[in-house]
Amino acid sequence: MQRVLATRPSARADEGIGPEASVDDGAMRTEFAFELPRGYVGADGTVHRRGVMRLATARDELLPLYDARVQENAAYTTVVLLGRVITSLGTLGTVDGSVIENMFASDVAFLQDFYRRINAEGHTRIAVTCPECSHRFTADLAGGRLGES
Repeated sequence: MQRVLATRPSARADEGIGPEASVDDGAMRTEFAFELPRGYVGADGTVHRRGVMRLATARDELLPLYDARVQENAAYTTVVLLGRVITSLGTLGTVDGSVIENMFASDVAFLQDFYRRINAEGHTRIAVTCPECSHRFTADLAGGRLGES
């Protein structure tokens, strides 16, 4: 589901790096899969949870500033921006601001954090502490829902 843009030629088999190589193999990820905590409920009642978000461009961050809705209410920037960078969600044909407007607030908050992580930090990992045993570990927001293996 993820697309990559190769930034260097792939490694040769005799270098000891095969298809099971680490994620950081010199290819730049430009799209990241996610799964919404609640899910967007479509007009037909279908719940859409799995989607893909691409890296934002400078244009993606600038264009909302010219949108009349954003000029009227700066908080609307999130709606317009997420509508631009989410490339797919479930079986929906398109994802735009009207889809984002009708999402549950918890899903929008999740997407805002996801956006920040992939665009500012370059990854989807988060530090987590188990509330029961205080064990600390890293979880990947892009890889399934919390608690799944």
